[in-house]
Amino acid sequence: MSICRCSAILVENGELTETAGDVCVEETFRLYLNDEFLADLVASPCQLEELGAGHIVCEGLASGISGISDAYVSGNEIHVSASEVKGPKRSDYNVTVSKEDVFDIMSATTSETWKKTGGTHCSVLFSDKKLVVKSEDVGRHNTVDKVVGSAVLNNIDLSACVLGCTGRQPAAMVSKAANAGIPIVVSRSASTDKGIITADTAGITLICFAREDRFTIYTHPNRMC
Repeated sequence: MSICRCSAILVENGELTETAGDVCVEETFRLYLNDEFLADLVASPCQLEELGAGHIVCEGLASGISGISDAYVSGNEIHVSASEVKGPKRSDYNVTVSKEDVFDIMSATTSETWKKTGGTHCSVLFSDKKLVVKSEDVGRHNTVDKVVGSAVLNNIDLSACVLGCTGRQPAAMVSKAANAGIPIVVSRSASTDKGIITADTAGITLICFAREDRFTIYTHPNRMC
C-alpha cells in the first residue's frame, strides 16, 4: 500500500494544532479488455494485474482461471486478455464454515495500513481454513477484485474459497462473488435487501455484522457446521 504524509490542522477541545498524518494514495487506472478500453478504475497503486483480472471475472465478463489468458500493467494502463462468457455462476459447492472460522476470517481483515490511516478496506480469501490471499485498497469493490484476480492468476480454486470483507454487501458486491463462483461471503458490515436477494438467488451463504462475538446469517445457513 502507498501512503503519504499530509499536513493538517487538528481541532480538539477547541484547540487548533498544526499536525501531519498518514494518508492513503489513490490513482486512476485505465482498464483494457482484449485491447479495448473498458473503464477507469480509481484504486490504490498495488496488485494492479490482480485488480484487472479480478475486475473482469467479478463483472461477469470472463470465466475464472480458464478465462484469463494474460494481465499486465503499462504505465497507468491495465491490460487483460480474456475469453468472454455470459451469466453468473451459481454456488452449489460443499464448502462449510464454523463459528470459529467466521471470527478467524474477520481477524485476518485487520491491517496496519488501516490502523495508520483509517482509509482502506480489506478482503481475504480462505481455502481449507487457511488464508490464501489478502488485499487492501481505498475502494471496497477493488479489494474483492484483487483477491479474485490473485486467485485466478495463481490457479486457486475459487469454488473452494470463503471471501471475507470489511465493506458493505449491496447487490453489486455480492454479484462479484457470484460471478467468481465463491460460495460463502463474510462481512464485518451490513448488507442491503438487494444484496440479500442476490445472495439467495446465486446460492451464496451471506454472513454480515461479523464483529466481536456475533454475526448474522442471511442466506443458505446450511453451510454452517
